[in-house]
Amino acid sequence: MTDVVPLIVFGSAATVLGFALGWTARTQSWRRKLRRKQAFFGLPEHAESLLVVSRDPGGPDLSVNRFDMSALLELSALVQDCGAHAQVVAHDAARQGFGERTEFCVGNPAVNRRMAAHMASLLPGVRVNADPEAGPDRGAFQVGSERYRLEAGRTEYVLLARLTAGQGQDARPVFLFCGQRAITNQAATRYLARHHERLARKHGAGSSLVLLLKVVNSQAYGPDVVELVADVTAAAQEPVPTAVTRTSHRAS
Repeated sequence: MTDVVPLIVFGSAATVLGFALGWTARTQSWRRKLRRKQAFFGLPEHAESLLVVSRDPGGPDLSVNRFDMSALLELSALVQDCGAHAQVVAHDAARQGFGERTEFCVGNPAVNRRMAAHMASLLPGVRVNADPEAGPDRGAFQVGSERYRLEAGRTEYVLLARLTAGQGQDARPVFLFCGQRAITNQAATRYLARHHERLARKHGAGSSLVLLLKVVNSQAYGPDVVELVADVTAAAQEPVPTAVTRTSHRAS
């Protein structure tokens, strides 16, 4: 009997030690993932960030489109996961430069002044057709020489960008979610929430990226079916040539 007691004690101690080592390893892994996430979003603990959104043109003065509201909720969850704080600001009330606080800007430049300013300054290679007259190019995106036409409910495009304006690795990034329709803005924020770890590994915490995403059959699938069309970082950051042959993309 006395020989069994040391074995029981040793076994119990080994179990406790194994549990402690496993818990420590999981905690360290979680902390490393958190630090990478904070670095990618520019959101150290207790940092402040801005969520800039368009006003709903069809609603009261302070109303927000329901898809844009869903996008803000997705982004708020990301900010909270980093241990940071977010302030929601209307597009025409944001009065600061970029680089001091991480900013998430949601909306089409036709209805979002802040988005229009960011795109003019940071994405000179992108054009958005805001012509109010009906036509095949209404709402189309042009990125470099490529044109991407809107087919509402079937094939819709959205730009997801992380930009630092060349201010170095310490600058807080600006994230842009610029879609042809509000539902595509939500699709882009959901894509970012799902794939930020892969994007951080591929692009790093200090570099800019501009992705063109396609939202497929939103009238049936909502914002859930999203395809990566291309990494258009280079084309989006270079001015569009004065004379250029454009290639149009349509749904097949």
